[in-house]
Amino acid sequence: MRDPLSVLTESFTSFLFGKVETTRSPVRTSTGQAQAVYLPTAAPGLGDSGVIIGREVYSGKGYVYDPFQLYGQQLPAPHWLVLGESGNGKSALEKTYVLRQLRFRDRQVVVLDAQGEDGVGEWNLIAQELGITPIRLDPRAALDDGIRLNPLDPSITTTGQLALLRTIIEVAMGHGLDERAGFALKVAHAYVNETVGDRQPVLTDIVDQLRHPKPESAAAMNVDIDDVRAWGLDVALVLDRLVDGDLRGMFDGPTTIGIDLDAPLIVFDLSHIDRNSIAMPILMAIVGVWLEHTWIRPDRKKRIFLVEEAWHIINSPFVAQLFQRLLKFGRRLGLSFVAVVHHLSDVVDGAAAREAAAILKMASTRTIYAQKADEARATGRVLGLPRWAVEIIPTLTPGIAVWDVNGNVQVVKHLVTEAERPLVYTDRAMTESALHEDVRAAEQEAEERAAFIERQQRRLDSSESTVA
Repeated sequence: MRDPLSVLTESFTSFLFGKVETTRSPVRTSTGQAQAVYLPTAAPGLGDSGVIIGREVYSGKGYVYDPFQLYGQQLPAPHWLVLGESGNGKSALEKTYVLRQLRFRDRQVVVLDAQGEDGVGEWNLIAQELGITPIRLDPRAALDDGIRLNPLDPSITTTGQLALLRTIIEVAMGHGLDERAGFALKVAHAYVNETVGDRQPVLTDIVDQLRHPKPESAAAMNVDIDDVRAWGLDVALVLDRLVDGDLRGMFDGPTTIGIDLDAPLIVFDLSHIDRNSIAMPILMAIVGVWLEHTWIRPDRKKRIFLVEEAWHIINSPFVAQLFQRLLKFGRRLGLSFVAVVHHLSDVVDGAAAREAAAILKMASTRTIYAQKADEARATGRVLGLPRWAVEIIPTLTPGIAVWDVNGNVQVVKHLVTEAERPLVYTDRAMTESALHEDVRAAEQEAEERAAFIERQQRRLDSSESTVA
């Protein structure tokens, strides 16, 4: 029984100063059990300025990301790599990200759309919603006055034109140009630029000069005219594919008038091109250089260059070198390059491993969706992910990804609004299965958060220690 004097003293003290906190006996427990009382706290986010992506799985906090807001303080480079197997939400993330970025007035986006259904690219609905006409590169349509991009467009510098021609040829041949072939190309290009003045020079002019070089071209190097012709023969045969082969019509004429490079969204629809053919990296090289010299300029706009099937770029040494230069150049002008790749092994084990490593190093933001365990471990080694992140990648469900923003690693649930849904899920937005999937997603979300916390508890239990 308590002392009456102590009771009286406590009552008087409580009246004057408020209730006094009671003293509790110490408790001995394990770290795993203590989590039920002192719940784990999430790492700090990236701030509240930029584009909302979704929410962090562990804490439930909103997740906001914007490379232009973070660049210089938390990000050494504004470039972004998105990885993951098909069907896990990469496409939905890309589309909502672009739609939300375009709400800012100083944003502009170019998309290389390499996938599609029903004869149009994946981004067709979004382009229509914004009143944009996609630039559809299609050999069949090009023959009927379709879209053309001229590698010799006067808006591209002479140096840029020659670099582009070399890249096209090297990609198609699978090896670099030797000195003699490079000389023949250089001579033909210089002659065309000097003599064609009443119109845009076109590839046909280059092919003609390679096949029929002028005597003065040979005299300049004190070589025989037949030698110059022989040196340029292979180059002429490669360029002939763009003039009279399976890619004819898209690049062998003046640039189509009316392409609006000031539109907020520019979509290059490559869905009619065989994704596994050599044509795809050639197309990406031409578009990349053409954009470098006609689109990116110092006007204080923030630009996003998003490339679907980006392994076509990173896996070719010559195209990778071209884009590596573009990334370095564009960083000074506010360019964020977004590369979408299914498997990192497609890149790091390819022919352009060194160039791929350089591009990956520039990507300070990495988003990884579900992968198989072996692929996840390989990805973790290359990207330097923490062990806990590597372990959960194979368990991720669609819409959830590991985000690594220059070492700030979070597990993020991407959220799609009702207004965005019909534009984002282009192949199944209005189907009954989509409605069922939404219901399942809502039910799974609570289960996923509980499962993540449970796995975290089990890991901590394995290294259990006592605390007082």
